[in-house]
Amino acid sequence: MVDRIIHGDPRTVAQAISLIENDAKESTDVLRALFPRTGNAYRIGITGPPGAGKSTLTNKLAKYYRTQNCKVGIIAVDPTSPFTGGALLGDRVRMSDVELDEGVFIRSMASRGSLGGLSKKAKEAADILDAAGYNIILMETVGVGQSELDIARAVDTTVVVLVPESGDGIQAMKAGLMEIADLFVMNKADRPGADQAMTSIEFILGLRPHSGQDWLVRIVKTQAHEGKGVAEVVTMIDQHRSFLQTSNTFVERRKIQLKQRIHEIINEQWHFDFWTSERAAYLTEQIEQVFSRSLTPYDVAQELVLHFK
Repeated sequence: MVDRIIHGDPRTVAQAISLIENDAKESTDVLRALFPRTGNAYRIGITGPPGAGKSTLTNKLAKYYRTQNCKVGIIAVDPTSPFTGGALLGDRVRMSDVELDEGVFIRSMASRGSLGGLSKKAKEAADILDAAGYNIILMETVGVGQSELDIARAVDTTVVVLVPESGDGIQAMKAGLMEIADLFVMNKADRPGADQAMTSIEFILGLRPHSGQDWLVRIVKTQAHEGKGVAEVVTMIDQHRSFLQTSNTFVERRKIQLKQRIHEIINEQWHFDFWTSERAAYLTEQIEQVFSRSLTPYDVAQELVLHFK
């Protein structure tokens, strides 16, 4: 399987991602074998509030990169149903321009409850695409607004897509989503209020501490549905990539991301190891006492942790 992935076989790539999504026991071995082949793809995050046109922009960016002879991998993360665990997975409907292109691999994935809009599985899927020779990986996240901050921990360039109607909410977003952007895209810029929304963004950016050595965040107008402004977005992404590489920020950013990945792996393993059937049964036994206020949640938690081996 690893050999076929390295040679770019799309069917095997899809099978490997399914193994990861299903927590198959061999998935870790596959990821471990592929890791030395990763680190070559440039990863671009597309995020922003619902209805901003993220999927349409992703589609147009993929089409543009294909004209530059790049192999493009797309990971579109959709919200997970709290009832079935499934996802709507509707992003592919808006990617008709590239879905039949052999140089483009599209995978819709469920967020699996990740509040940051990007599941750990999506990051591992990106590693598989990286090892399979995809030069550009576009990672589109769940449109949940300010909680989508972990996209910046998984990509090299973060693109925040807004629309003119976002104007009233921009002030509320500035402490979260606004701060992760390497590039803003004002999509549907033909609508009323686009200039006012861009002015609001520029005002917020002007409040940031800035030195001559920092990346100057830009704003690009687009009408993604018609393909207008997409070339300018690619140009800005290329400029950010050059800045990262010439300032050595690229290396430092990727080292930080790897540290965060190791934290995630350890946390997941500890969670799996901790909740044995015995501990789950103990917790169930103590709930009545917690409910009656004979015990506090802190007492039960401390008891469970103290006896963790």
